[in-house]
Amino acid sequence: MILSIQHLSKQYSKEKLGLKDYSLSIENGILGLLGPNGAGKSTLMKIIATISKPSSGIISLDGHDIVKEPNYIRKILGYLPQDFGVYANLNAYEFLEYIAAMKGVGGPNLRKRIEMLLEGVNLIEAAKLPIGTYSGGMKQRIGIAQALLNDPKVLIFDEPTVGLDPEERVRFRNLISDLAQDCIIILSSHIVSDIETIADEVAVMKGGMFITKGTQPDVIKSVEGKVFETVMESSAVNDFKTKHLVVNSIRQKENTRLRYISDHPVGGSTAGTASLEDAYLFLTKNNA
Repeated sequence: MILSIQHLSKQYSKEKLGLKDYSLSIENGILGLLGPNGAGKSTLMKIIATISKPSSGIISLDGHDIVKEPNYIRKILGYLPQDFGVYANLNAYEFLEYIAAMKGVGGPNLRKRIEMLLEGVNLIEAAKLPIGTYSGGMKQRIGIAQALLNDPKVLIFDEPTVGLDPEERVRFRNLISDLAQDCIIILSSHIVSDIETIADEVAVMKGGMFITKGTQPDVIKSVEGKVFETVMESSAVNDFKTKHLVVNSIRQKENTRLRYISDHPVGGSTAGTASLEDAYLFLTKNNA
């Protein structure tokens, strides 16, 4: 499958632009969509999920215009929005059966599939409790389960690991990694660590615009040879930050160790190994 996005724009009002001339091609595998809050990630995902319509541009799946033919993608789509709502009085089984009915999913194997998904998101023990009693992380996990109900071929996860503890984040990554060979999976986050452990490719956004897309090594090349570390008196740090892009700082008593990006390192600096986080901060801070 190929999901093609061509010159997509979304104008909410005269003053508010959600997307601006956005073009991208996505194939099977996991695409990590990175960008700061307000970058347009959720806007893009809502358009792909056919919840919102673009102001202009074309978005197609295997040559089918999904703005004109939304059902072409809806029947094979799994979607977890950033703000996922639940019915507090239903338990997990009841809720997933309700979502399955809305998606047109049924048959004698439905109960078995629901149990498999609940096992996959580690909710079997709580499955008969009202969802209103769940923690935020548990509600997020039931959201992940409902996205997978219809055995989707296009999966969209908008900030899926919010509220998950480290163990559940690993479980989620393993779960979707197993699906990636036969699916298009789009995973958005402003947290780089959610992306770097799982994504086949990374796309970076800022201000509704596409900045770059490629494998992680490709994206990291943008900062190779520009990452340095230095130690200086803590009193000098604020002035240093006005002149350099600092990506990390660690206080060490009266001194501070700084990791920064620059074409012109200060004396005494040592070269650092560039990371995806370095590249992400460099690209989003240095692109209008």
